[in-house]
Amino acid sequence: MATKVPSLDTLIDNYLQCCTAEAKSRKTIEWYEANLTRFSQFLKGEHPGSTISDIGPPEARRFILHLQNDVRRWETNPFINDTKGLSPHTIHGYARAIKAFWSWLLDEGYTLENCMARLKCPRTPRKIIPTFSAEQIERLLAALDPATHTGFRNYAIILVFLDTGIRLSELVNLRLEDIDFGQSCLMVTGKGNKERTVPFGSQVRRVLWRYLTTVRPEPESPQVSQFFLSRQGQILRPNMVQSMIKRAGRRADVSGVRCSPHTFRHTFAKQYLLNGGDVFSLQRILGHASLEVVRLYVNLTSLDVSQQHRKFSPVDTMGLSVARSRRRHPAARGLASSTPSYAGLYVPGTFSRTTRT
Repeated sequence: MATKVPSLDTLIDNYLQCCTAEAKSRKTIEWYEANLTRFSQFLKGEHPGSTISDIGPPEARRFILHLQNDVRRWETNPFINDTKGLSPHTIHGYARAIKAFWSWLLDEGYTLENCMARLKCPRTPRKIIPTFSAEQIERLLAALDPATHTGFRNYAIILVFLDTGIRLSELVNLRLEDIDFGQSCLMVTGKGNKERTVPFGSQVRRVLWRYLTTVRPEPESPQVSQFFLSRQGQILRPNMVQSMIKRAGRRADVSGVRCSPHTFRHTFAKQYLLNGGDVFSLQRILGHASLEVVRLYVNLTSLDVSQQHRKFSPVDTMGLSVARSRRRHPAARGLASSTPSYAGLYVPGTFSRTTRT
């Protein structure tokens, strides 16, 4: 008697239950559910009644083309009018979810071959991510009023983002017992419910201590243990923090960069490396399993790279005695005599500034 093959929807439910049993985070499970359910709905329209034996890379590629050409962002939200398509990163995520699901099907014995191993994820563009400049950060902080409860709390939040690089979800879930003032570090729970220790500096320590001892309101109930609270003692929601940073950006007239918590994460990563930090400790602080992901955060401009090279140039720092030629080539003598002298002038665009005359 032939064994009945479960439907695709049943297998997706089984996969989600497996993810739950493996203690994957709620957001991860919801991400898999949304992506795989959309794939299942597409297949029902294209191939009604199909089972996993009928599905392979061609069907997945048609689904990817459908996402690229036919789907619009926020199309299910009647309050947002946006005609743009899905981002390449979103579509890349759908492909990764399909590949992970088929890998699980093979491990569980539902299929004899992982046909989706041949499916290549669509490329995603490597965009240059603008970060906050020192001047923009000063303007953002100046746009807040630390003399008020809300203003000082927001001031502390921005400094924590800038000095630790933690995610928005990690900040709003930060609890009183997660802050070690003696060791100047946070215990944060990141993606996949993974805990890590994140250090912070002495100035942020003073600001956090002042918020705790003089500004932080009484929680509305004993069950509220989050560190940052609203004026009424309630838990801060992520969209409240996002809106606060956007408002501060508008008041500070910050342009050319997205005013968001994640931009502070990029800014932290860039400044950490520019100040002499290494990518391995940065990887641990940011909580990334892959070193490649850390590199995506760092956007060093040509000026930043030149500054770093001047600081860490191997030849300059080793103190080598570089030999100089005793003879000058005739062409070089002619070039030296015909080249105008810029001594004492500041030439815009150069990295070294000499004294103006």
